[in-house]
This record gives sequence, C-alpha cells and structure tokens, in this order.
Amino acid sequence: MLTIGVDIGGTKIAAGVVDRDGQILDKVKYPTPENDPQGLAATVARAVEELRGRRDSGDIGAVGVGVAGFVDEERATVQIAVNVGLRDEPLKERLQESVGLPVVIENDANAAAWAEARFGAGRGSDHIVCITLGTGIGGGLVIDGVLHRGRFGVAAEVGHYRVVPYGRRCPCGNHGCWEQYASGRALVAEGQDRARTDPLAAERMLKLADGVVEQVQGHVITQAALEGDRAALDCFATVGEWAGVGLADLVAILDPECFVLGGGVSDAGAILLDPVRDSFARHVSGRPGRRLADVRLAELGGEAGIVGAGDLARH
Repeated sequence: MLTIGVDIGGTKIAAGVVDRDGQILDKVKYPTPENDPQGLAATVARAVEELRGRRDSGDIGAVGVGVAGFVDEERATVQIAVNVGLRDEPLKERLQESVGLPVVIENDANAAAWAEARFGAGRGSDHIVCITLGTGIGGGLVIDGVLHRGRFGVAAEVGHYRVVPYGRRCPCGNHGCWEQYASGRALVAEGQDRARTDPLAAERMLKLADGVVEQVQGHVITQAALEGDRAALDCFATVGEWAGVGLADLVAILDPECFVLGGGVSDAGAILLDPVRDSFARHVSGRPGRRLADVRLAELGGEAGIVGAGDLARH
C-alpha cells in the first residue's frame, strides 16, 4: 500500500507519495495559507487529490500529516500550532471528510524521528532520540521500536526543558530553555553578536552579509565556517557545546542507543557534530565506565517529515 505524507511548514505545504521502503515517488508543494485553518485544510486536501489524480485511484491507502505543534493523543486535533495559526483544530476530521481516506495527524518532529528510525540514520537501533536543530529545537523518541508520544500526545518537546535556571527568555513563556542556547536562533544570535562586537574577527561573515549585521543569518554563518572563518567556527563551537550539554542531560533520563541530529543547523556537518560529540562526552554522567550513546547526523534531510508522516499513516 502506498500512502501520502504531508509536511505542513510555516511557508509551504509539501506532500509526497511514500512507498513501503520510505521512498518518495511523487511530490507537490503549495504555499501555506496564513492564519486560515479552513484554507490550510483545503490546501492539504488539494495536494492529496493532485497526487491521487496522478496514480490509480486504489493505490493510496491513507494520509499522514505532520505539523509543528501539539497534537492530541488521538492524533486527530492540533491543539496549538503557532506558526500556522491553528488552535484546537479538528484537522483529521476536516481532511477525512475532504479526501475520503484514513488520516493520521502527528507532530512534525515525531514524524521526522520515525522516518530516521525506520529509513535513515537510526535504522537498526531500537532506542533513538531524534533532535531537530532548526529555528527552535524539536524532538522525537523511538523506544523499543515504538514512537513514544506520552499520555497526552506531546512528549519530546525537548527544546523547552531548562538548561539555565532564570536564563534567556523563551517564546514559550519560560526562561533558560535549551533552544535558547543550541538552536538556529541561538546560532544567529551568536553570529550577530560577534559581528557587532568584533567586526574584524567576523570579517568574512560580514562580507557574506554585505556588511549588514542583521543579515548575518544561519546560511551566512555556515558558509563562513565552511570556509574556515574563525568567528563562524566559534559560533558553532558555542552552540555545539550547549547541544552536547543537553544531550548529556537527556542520557541521564532516557539512556538511548543513539542520538540523531537533524534540522537546518545540522547542515554544517562535522563543523557542528565534532563540538557536540566532544561536549556530550565531557558532560555525560557516569563517565568513565558507562557505554556512550552514538551521536549521528540525520540522513533524510527535508524529506524526513513527508516520509515519516506517510509511514506512520501506513502503521
């Protein structure tokens, strides 16, 4: 049976036909309607119908939808998804009425984690923690080969456990959340701070940003780091240090076999992975003597959400 996986992002909705091996056979994209729940559901339904129209009508058996937000334990209602303006939205019901297929709604980081566990960097492992280092930090847990969602469906919101008491303010309302120190937002804050306070050391970053501090964004810092810029490399070292601290704390609770790091920040590859691994090994409890979880980069990139959502619908 083929399924359709849908990844709802803040700017685009991507959908694809997913086979049993996690391969995307066909794909479409549409802009995400802003603050329009009915329009969003209609756009998802349109994407599904377009993909179904390109195949035999009986090929597609179910639809999985990933969205950045809290999804209830029934995988039916989006309790809140700030980036796309959803609150207590019965998305499963709306879509099933529109497309006439079984629909599963899932948190996007959970969907990505499932994809990496089944078909990506986590395949072959039964105890996996997937961390997405994007604008914020998302997470997904696969324990004994099963996606762990928690009693109310919102487990693994790891970006909002606090690593610094009374630290930086977070949009969630708390202070000191992990994502304020180890996310894409944190990387940009580091880069802009260095460009502002030590422009000579950040010369390459500023040149790539046309001399405008506010244009020192993630892709600029990554490019400068790949070119060997010391200030940019220091930014990744700082973010990597905090990422490793967070992984060490998670090990004390979850004891996974491996961590899989995805999201835009992970596009830097070894420039991020090396300081994360070093920090993790230094901060994990019980060393020396305990077996250390492996830390790997995700393999599926931006398609993980589609693949995971589609495969979860199949299961």
